[in-house]
Amino acid sequence: MLSKKTTIGIGIGIFLIIWGSYFLIASFGKQTQSINETIGKEENTVYQFDAQENFHEILNVTGNSFHVKINTPADGLQVDQVFNKEVNLDWYSLKDGQHRIEVTNLGDSKVQVFGTLEFITNPIEFAKHMLPIISGIVIIGISAVFTVRKPRGF
Repeated sequence: MLSKKTTIGIGIGIFLIIWGSYFLIASFGKQTQSINETIGKEENTVYQFDAQENFHEILNVTGNSFHVKINTPADGLQVDQVFNKEVNLDWYSLKDGQHRIEVTNLGDSKVQVFGTLEFITNPIEFAKHMLPIISGIVIIGISAVFTVRKPRGF
């Protein structure tokens, strides 16, 4: 029969393993982010993400006056200019790599940014999701020791 502390430890460990595994699996593959943001006077916003070849990006910016700067890898879309009223940008990634979009409000009214960005998660996310999984395994292992031998002080 398992002791109360062992059962609680195993339960917490299983919870951590399931939680980490769920978010790890959800982070694989292509991710899509919808943008709907308002930029105030003389403010800016930056979107930075990794995209693979043939990922579809859509950006629509409206306002009195604004500056849009887009850097994509290789010979992809490169924009660095001031627009008035509205600009619609629609492009496909030509090469895997990091994309950077910066929108700066230059006018006296708000700027609306709409769009859809397709990206892949950063490799560091894998390590971030593995941490609770490994912690759950360690907690289960330590809890299992309580059933074999009860350490002093417990």
